[in-house]
Amino acid sequence: MPRRTATLEDVARAAGVSQQTVSRVLNRPEVVSARTREQVIRAMQALHYVPNRSAQLLAGKAAPSIGLITASLTLHAPSQIAAAIKSHASLHQLEVAIAMPAQADFVALQARLDELRAQHIRGVIVSLPLESATAERLVQDNPDMACLFLDVSPEADVCCVRFDHRDGCGACVRHLWELGHREFGLLAGPESSVSARLRLASWREALHSLNIARSTTVFGDWSAASGWQKTFELLHLQPRISAIVVANDQMALGVLSALAQLNRSGSQAVSVTGYDDTADSLYFQPPLTTVAQDFDLLGKRAVERLIALMAARSCGSASCCRPGSSCASRPGLSPPRRTGSRPWRS
Repeated sequence: MPRRTATLEDVARAAGVSQQTVSRVLNRPEVVSARTREQVIRAMQALHYVPNRSAQLLAGKAAPSIGLITASLTLHAPSQIAAAIKSHASLHQLEVAIAMPAQADFVALQARLDELRAQHIRGVIVSLPLESATAERLVQDNPDMACLFLDVSPEADVCCVRFDHRDGCGACVRHLWELGHREFGLLAGPESSVSARLRLASWREALHSLNIARSTTVFGDWSAASGWQKTFELLHLQPRISAIVVANDQMALGVLSALAQLNRSGSQAVSVTGYDDTADSLYFQPPLTTVAQDFDLLGKRAVERLIALMAARSCGSASCCRPGSSCASRPGLSPPRRTGSRPWRS
């Protein structure tokens, strides 16, 4: 015989509190003492109690939610952004429903929006690299849903919060130039990624401002494995490269591994910079100079902007908010090798 579904009354009886107290634990836990909350939560777990979210929504008692459509949380930046969004949403008594589509095309994203709409969600943050046309169509086809984007082109006619890559990228390139580097390799992210394209453009802009007309560019897929592989490709294309500027720290880890395998140290050393300032980058060998991004600030601005968008149904006069980036310099960089030293060969 199937087990009877536990009710709010059952939980209250098991915890030795009133039904009103159980309801407060579910809807306004901050007004209930920690000891009482623990009693109620233990009773819920023992009884396998599951709150009826649909009923709560209809009664107006459920905590309101926003949606987050994101790239895989196994990647560093998406996971940090998601954590920041959840943290700042909770300060506004908002829950976050997360969706991770396998593809970033319009059909897949529309399906995720429909699923979130069915959960009575009316505001969504999209943390995926999207082409302008896709983002604009999502907004046009979903007028009842407030959509905020974190990885779109500056030209996209949508509401967005995205990092300004220029300051951090420019600072890293200038730092290498000041050390004497003139032969640069650029390891960009996937050409399909808006952020990767913006970082590459920022590097090239900085190099141009320093009158460096030539650099060698290859494209990776954000993984350490691609960083390792693309290092060999870069050095084959241009053996005289003395500095490699990399679009994220994971690929930079692969670059450092490949250089170690090639014994590129001492007079043969190649300087490497990354992007993201991951917690581990300080402990790479050598410590990685990298571009620091304030993911917490991005999450805060995204939540605040979405709340305003949901209330006003409009972005206002400025469509994009841009937290900056900076260069976290560490002692792993060195001046270029002397002219005439042995170049790398395959």
